[in-house]
Amino acid sequence: MTLRPFHLAFPVHDLAAARAFYGGVLGCAEGRSSDQWIDFDLHGHQIVAHLDPAAKPVAVANPVDSHHVPVPHFGVVLTMADWDAMASRVRAAGVTFGIEPHVRFKGQPGEQATMFFSDPSGNALEFKAFGDDAAIFAKD
Repeated sequence: MTLRPFHLAFPVHDLAAARAFYGGVLGCAEGRSSDQWIDFDLHGHQIVAHLDPAAKPVAVANPVDSHHVPVPHFGVVLTMADWDAMASRVRAAGVTFGIEPHVRFKGQPGEQATMFFSDPSGNALEFKAFGDDAAIFAKD
């Protein structure tokens, strides 16, 4: 089976801020757009920021490996080199991490590098990487 790109549409309160964040900070190429939405290429996946001036982030978190992981969140599993580059890019842009870049589940099945931060509308994002992609769906 060939992995196909996913599509995700999500609310943002300000399209200009979304364009600056996803295009400028994260380096996502911009696709089609209107005065109500913008398509972005997030590492080969189509994400669409839809304008909702009343958009508010949801403040729920679940404990995972001694951190409070925001729910909902979205992101991409990157290669380790791309993950390192993303962490550097986000840090250089002055974005505040909700969970700093680190390795979780060290020495366990599913060991992964992970980081969390939010876009200007409060949408939580997680980017992660595995030393071995076979560990993505590893069980105990």
